[in-house]
Amino acid sequence: MYITLSLSSLSEIVTCEAHDHLLPSYYISSFFQSFLSLLYKNITKLAVIAMAATMVKLAFPNHFPLITKEPIKPTNRALSSKNYSLCPSKNGNFSTTSENNNGRVKKMIGEFNREIPIEEAFTPPSSWYTDSEFYTHELTQIFYRGWQPVGYTDQVKEPRDFFTGRLGSVEYVVSRDEEGELYAFHNVCRHRASPVASGTGKSSCFVCPYHGWTYGLDGKLLKATSITGIKNFEPSETGLVSIRVAVWGPFVLVNFEDGANPNKILDNKDVSSEWLGNAAELLTANGIDTSLDYVRRRVYTLECNWKVFCDNFLDGGYHVPYVHKGFASSLKLDSYSTEVYEKVSVQRCRVNNTNGREEECDRLGSKAFYAFVYPNFMISRYGPWMETNLVLPLGPKKCHVIFDYFLETPLTDNIDFIEKSLETSHGVQEEDMSISTCVQKGLESPAYQVGRYCPNVEMAVHHFHCLLHRNLTR
Repeated sequence: MYITLSLSSLSEIVTCEAHDHLLPSYYISSFFQSFLSLLYKNITKLAVIAMAATMVKLAFPNHFPLITKEPIKPTNRALSSKNYSLCPSKNGNFSTTSENNNGRVKKMIGEFNREIPIEEAFTPPSSWYTDSEFYTHELTQIFYRGWQPVGYTDQVKEPRDFFTGRLGSVEYVVSRDEEGELYAFHNVCRHRASPVASGTGKSSCFVCPYHGWTYGLDGKLLKATSITGIKNFEPSETGLVSIRVAVWGPFVLVNFEDGANPNKILDNKDVSSEWLGNAAELLTANGIDTSLDYVRRRVYTLECNWKVFCDNFLDGGYHVPYVHKGFASSLKLDSYSTEVYEKVSVQRCRVNNTNGREEECDRLGSKAFYAFVYPNFMISRYGPWMETNLVLPLGPKKCHVIFDYFLETPLTDNIDFIEKSLETSHGVQEEDMSISTCVQKGLESPAYQVGRYCPNVEMAVHHFHCLLHRNLTR
């Protein structure tokens, strides 16, 4: 196709204004001589125009204004460079972003099928334990929904007591006010987002360490410093953002879920059903109650995905003779049994009283009762002891495990017994930490994709994975 352009049309292309003056005509004539030679070649109209524009810019660079990007105006939207998994609304509830519902994560979730019976099932793929996008999705779907244990009642036993914590990206503070009322809040100042409290202790109020804004233990804003001249500011609407809080037995629970009303009066039966399903009475009947005294806390940092530690706890004692060779002789491993309930699984094992280790018998009693409350809470009841493990995800390949120890009241003065018992427990935990770290390394190997279940012992592991899948797809 041959192209015909008139001289006048080309003049329109190359004529422009610069500082209210037209380009000199001899510049235009010189340009036309170079350009018209192209008209004899078989090229498209678009190519001619594009070439013309480029040559004009090169020939007369000083007569064209510099093209720059307009500065981005501030908006209320989160920057796309950050992986925001939650969008807080005005009342502090959360909604998930579409970012977490991408096809890649859905594909990973779909690689496990909870409908397949354990005898035929494969485990979830290794990506569930290593992938950062999957980790963000499970925080939203698992930890930011439903009741989550965060502490124990002795931490807020008296008026003015408080404790703080973090789950995923959520900083929280639990407090009991002067009237004895229990509260929970997002631990974030409404001025510039600094935490207003840290650690655990006693206080009459929360004073932000950044600019001194002060809140009551009931979350109300008491003082906002240096705000002279501020407009459209309502102190009554600028208190700490509330979180639902409840107590079951010796445990304090919070709920970050969408639509959760923090001011609703909670019925203990409702909380029990939502958190424990149909297993509440079973736990109470096996000594998990408020009758024990709190003794001590230990916090372990593990270089593994949080689910690796949970899987290890749930394997029906499968790992005990291999990982805990010293401890294994204290248990009758052939008596291990597993029961699965709606949101809880229970493992039981009788203690070996014929191994000649009297101190170990005193510590373990005659039987051990191990309960797992989905998704990340373990309660072990043995002899005079109750031990809880709260597994907190810190990333796809790292977690904290918080151990809290409780003891029957008559033994709380027996310091020697306590120290020996805790030292034995610490040795077992170190062995679990070591094997969990090794498993995480193996999960990152290209040689491992999925595994299989041993149907007679790993029922609780399979149940855990099925609950995960259900929550990840809701």
